[in-house]
Amino acid sequence: MAAVSGPLSFLVDLDGVLWRAEQPVEGAADALARLRRAGHRVACFTNNSFPTVAENQAKLEAMGVEVDAELVLSSAQAAATLGVAGERALVVGGPGIVEALEAAGLAAVTCGGPGPGDGFDLVVVGIDPAFDYPRLARAMAAVRNGARLIGTNSDATYPTPAGELPGGGSLLAAVAVASGARAVVAGKPEEAAATLVRRRLGRVDWMIGDRLSTDGAFARRLGAAFGLVLSGVTPADHEPLDPAPDREAGDLARLVDELLR
Repeated sequence: MAAVSGPLSFLVDLDGVLWRAEQPVEGAADALARLRRAGHRVACFTNNSFPTVAENQAKLEAMGVEVDAELVLSSAQAAATLGVAGERALVVGGPGIVEALEAAGLAAVTCGGPGPGDGFDLVVVGIDPAFDYPRLARAMAAVRNGARLIGTNSDATYPTPAGELPGGGSLLAAVAVASGARAVVAGKPEEAAATLVRRRLGRVDWMIGDRLSTDGAFARRLGAAFGLVLSGVTPADHEPLDPAPDREAGDLARLVDELLR
């Protein structure tokens, strides 16, 4: 695929592309700045549902990247579109899910341990570092009592500088197996996420991410080109990928070098 020309719309993943946990990826912030200086629009979409929008913004700003709140999207926001205003949700996850649900008019109860598993319309599961057996038991009970099971994403792992950790998809799998329910997943590459992007951003020309199964598939769903970076979960010595990315580079800085060349 040819290098970019004319003002285009870029949608960029966060974890594994701009940072690994708390460690910024070298050159990533400058790469986004160069895209903007070239006249392109840059927005972000993360499948990490734990942080709030303000927390993601603060992390971006600490790297030197200023992004309007409307251009910071997440799987938590996509999950909130699957609820109905006035419904009551049990949340296995972080404040980002609670924020998104409450903004959509739902009542959110954080699953902090043992408690009643009745009276919920949905159970929303995302990444949760404090996930334990009592949380699993309460979420299981809520689903068995009739609550719909919604996963913010299906990512099995989460990239960090020290290696991969269990992702939100791993926790969702535990609740699904325990409850016997089939989950509806909201984040990349699912339709709820695509609908959110289309409503918020309109056209997307390039999706840039580190995971073929989510970012690559999401690019295809959006009708966008896919730029794969190897700074996250996809190793440099990977097997041939299907579908193959439109562009591939070691990190965001090198990918942008190629696109703007």
